[in-house]
Amino acid sequence: MAKSPKNEIDEELVKNLTRLLEENNLTEIEYGRDGWHIRVGRGGGVTVSESRRESLDADDSPGAAPGPDASSAADNPNAVTSPMVGVVFTSSDPDSPPFVKPGDEVTEGQTLLLIEAMKVFNPITAPKSGRVTEILVANGAPVEFGEPLLILE
Repeated sequence: MAKSPKNEIDEELVKNLTRLLEENNLTEIEYGRDGWHIRVGRGGGVTVSESRRESLDADDSPGAAPGPDASSAADNPNAVTSPMVGVVFTSSDPDSPPFVKPGDEVTEGQTLLLIEAMKVFNPITAPKSGRVTEILVANGAPVEFGEPLLILE
């Protein structure tokens, strides 16, 4: 890739990553170097982006990179993290109330959120009983594997 990843996609790299994805029965594979990365996933298409190593400017969008709260939430031992890549849903349908709100008491195994991945809605359940102190994701937001979703104390 001679130019910026926004201007040119290395089709051979995409083909090789897709082949590795299929041969190893993976749902997603990511590769990067020199300030860019490419992700190929089943049903999710191809994503190419430049890494953001510098600090965010005030003009940048708020969801462009994790802020200080995201890193502290990831270190929180009470954080419930995403077991997969997908899109978060806080309720079973748009007309229903959310599964949980901050301050709610939950029991082990209770549904906290749904993550839609490859057109399948996967319930994210409480790993223990406790109180939801903070919800870290918005309804309809994309999430990555291991990303903190909420804090359950």
